[in-house]
Amino acid sequence: MRVLQVITGLAAGGAEQQLLLTVRHLPPSVECEVATLTNPGSVAQALRAEGVTVHELAMRGNRDLAVLPRLVRLIRRGRYDVVHTHLYRAGLYGRLAARLAGVRTVLATEHSLHAGTIEGRPVGTGVKSLYLAAERLGLTTVAVSGRVAGTLSDWGVPAQRVAVLPNGIEAASFAVPWDRRTGVRRRLGIAADALVVGAVGRLVPGKRFDVLVQALTVLPEVVLLVVGEGPERAALTELARGLGVGARVLLIGERADVPDLLSAMDVLAAPSVEETFGLAVLEGLAAGLPVLHSGCPALEELPAADAPGARKLPSTVAAYQEALLALGPSPLAVPLPRPPAVAHYDIVRTAARLGELYERLGQAERPVPAGRESGR
Repeated sequence: MRVLQVITGLAAGGAEQQLLLTVRHLPPSVECEVATLTNPGSVAQALRAEGVTVHELAMRGNRDLAVLPRLVRLIRRGRYDVVHTHLYRAGLYGRLAARLAGVRTVLATEHSLHAGTIEGRPVGTGVKSLYLAAERLGLTTVAVSGRVAGTLSDWGVPAQRVAVLPNGIEAASFAVPWDRRTGVRRRLGIAADALVVGAVGRLVPGKRFDVLVQALTVLPEVVLLVVGEGPERAALTELARGLGVGARVLLIGERADVPDLLSAMDVLAAPSVEETFGLAVLEGLAAGLPVLHSGCPALEELPAADAPGARKLPSTVAAYQEALLALGPSPLAVPLPRPPAVAHYDIVRTAARLGELYERLGQAERPVPAGRESGR
């Protein structure tokens, strides 16, 4: 089965990293190529390093309609059995191009949809109407959580057109030997006996990393280690400087060695309330860290006993200050046992289910052989 994954861009981000992991772990019967409309960043490099073909379509903006015939030609030339789109712009152009190219098995994954926003941007009537029109060009929309499925229903997408297939993490990669943390801390300039609060994600307002910066004002020895890049870097840097905690806030940018960096942390904090899944929270749990979070649909859809190391808090400075003070000044002595939630969301399991979905949709769209319609 030949599958073309179409995505808006391939800079580091949750949806982009999820695509990389999914392609890596799909069943051997599924042969994937990837098309990016724009911005072939670090994830494109990682895909190519693993032998995956990445097509760059050089789209210049949201209304660059010239990308459509290029994508149609690519799909026809590639003779793909399935076209699978990711993110809003790719969903619009990719589903239409697939239909024009004659591909019948077309689906999209909805990674970041909320009641009034999509991918962090407000949704008006026009955007919503365009989204729903494009949705009808596919067979199925995959929701990464029950929360996203509920939003799709509220938007008017029929339940029979929605499949809930959660994101996944590469659980095995987070089993970093605990004795490596001292070396990781040394490279980062962090004392071995410091208490390190970690955060992972794009530096955007919705992640609310400013809450953690402000929390440091009553935590005089605590270091905040933030892994990620984005437009809020300057604002976070200025906030930390203004509060007098700049020397203890490490914004180390986009990194490929997240498992090693998690091993240097004592607790993972995720104050965002806008998550549609909560990958960073699961990665923290996989690394054996206690986790403080303000919104993780992935955990909210499981029994509390499946993630005993996770605690949900209001997304306020006072709540995080109180919870971090309760941890005490000493660093984590040993990692926590890996909870059942991690195995539940292992990417190997998720990718296998996606492969089954491709096959099921493909079978449903195959023409019925002559003579079979009437039972002859």
